[in-house]
Amino acid sequence: MTFAWLLFIAYLVGTAWLGWLGFRKTTGFGSFAVGNRDMNPVVVGIILAASVSSASTFIINPGFIYVDGFSAFFHFSIAVGIGFIGMLCLLSFRFRRIGADKAALTIPDWIGKRYSSRGFALYFSVLNLLSFAFVVLLVGGISIVMQSLLGISNEMALAITLVFVTGYVFIGGTYAHVLTNMLQGSLMIIVTVIVLASCVWVAMQQPGSVVESLRAIDPGLVAPINADGKLFNDFFSVYIAGFVVGAIVVCQPHILTKALYVKDDRAVRNYLIVFAIVFSMFQMLTVVGFVTHFVVPHEVLVDAATGQFRQDLVMTMYLKTIFPDVVFTFVSIVLLAAAMSTLDGLLVSISTITANDLVLNVIGKDRREHLSHEQQMAFALKASHVVLVVIAIAAFLINLQPPKLLGIFGQTGVYGLTTAAALPLLLGVLFRKLPVALVWTGSVAALVIHFGLFFSGDALFPDSALTFANPGVTASIASLITIPGTAIVGGLFGARRG
Repeated sequence: MTFAWLLFIAYLVGTAWLGWLGFRKTTGFGSFAVGNRDMNPVVVGIILAASVSSASTFIINPGFIYVDGFSAFFHFSIAVGIGFIGMLCLLSFRFRRIGADKAALTIPDWIGKRYSSRGFALYFSVLNLLSFAFVVLLVGGISIVMQSLLGISNEMALAITLVFVTGYVFIGGTYAHVLTNMLQGSLMIIVTVIVLASCVWVAMQQPGSVVESLRAIDPGLVAPINADGKLFNDFFSVYIAGFVVGAIVVCQPHILTKALYVKDDRAVRNYLIVFAIVFSMFQMLTVVGFVTHFVVPHEVLVDAATGQFRQDLVMTMYLKTIFPDVVFTFVSIVLLAAAMSTLDGLLVSISTITANDLVLNVIGKDRREHLSHEQQMAFALKASHVVLVVIAIAAFLINLQPPKLLGIFGQTGVYGLTTAAALPLLLGVLFRKLPVALVWTGSVAALVIHFGLFFSGDALFPDSALTFANPGVTASIASLITIPGTAIVGGLFGARRG
């Protein structure tokens, strides 16, 4: 425990120092939001992979693979990965060009300027608050690992996490996010290699093939579709929803805006190549969910206090079982870094969007006209700091009694946001001109369909074989209905390709 604390403190000190360097490079709200648009593409590729592959990939998702087997693995690691990389490549180049031309700082800012509608930007700045659900997931995942590693209470783990991460984002903004994520991403690459090597070693210890060993435990673990699974038990949820979800989650505010960090299309191409390599490596970490069956007794994953199965403990208990204490401690610190790498990016995006696109829009046109651009940016920077504090307090309070399935809680909110945002972003890149009323209607429809099916799908369609409790399924249905539908209607109104 002493070694764990020493290593954790060393990580905190190193990250805090990088946050301070970020503070020295931050000269105003613009650099707080997206830097100076001239970052090294290799750095951007690594920090993007670190931001995307966070608590979900490193801590939460292996639990889904432990429960549902291959069907969950294909959904999370293969289908999501292909959809994500494909959509990122499709959007990034033109998104950067339009964003640079219009001096956009955030996704709502980009959408508002692309469609020449301040109201549309305001709408998305409000929807951006759905990202808070993912903040809750990340903070909860960090707390799980920190409690096991440092032997502290949930309350203490939450306090340390939120004060520390909010603190360095507060002072350093995007540059603090980039510098700390470069450290965190580099550590994540090292740990990924170590953990994947351990999985190979465990698999080699099995008397027969891994597939046969898993089939002996539960045939559903190796079935193309796990008919007995709760969330990945049909063709659509496994093979279609994963691809669609991977595509739409690119539209999260802290992901697509990375294209605004670099200066030209060549830099975009280079950071996409680096990202694809590192991200693909991270995606394979979910195989821990398979090999955990061989080394961790099922009863270890049952909460002694409540008697409930805790699938979010799968990665932690695997590491604790397979590695010596020293290695387990190092790997666990990096798991914390993985979660923090996404948390700080989310905090930057939520605070900048709320300040730039919500607060500045609602203070009133008359008041804005009495402020110079520099004064508006200074006001936005102060507002972003207030938002950071409010988010931290709210996340702390909710995680005192965290949702039962953190992964599903986080996905529901984020998928709602990205389902609504994917339509105007994708069509805004593909088409030169579309009626804003049409795009806005499609976006609202996507949001209504997603949440309507998630909360009421079983009641509305009792005979359906679809798993509406899986937010990936409901988000995919919403996207597959609204994006083609809006594009077709737009074509009838004479929309022109970009």
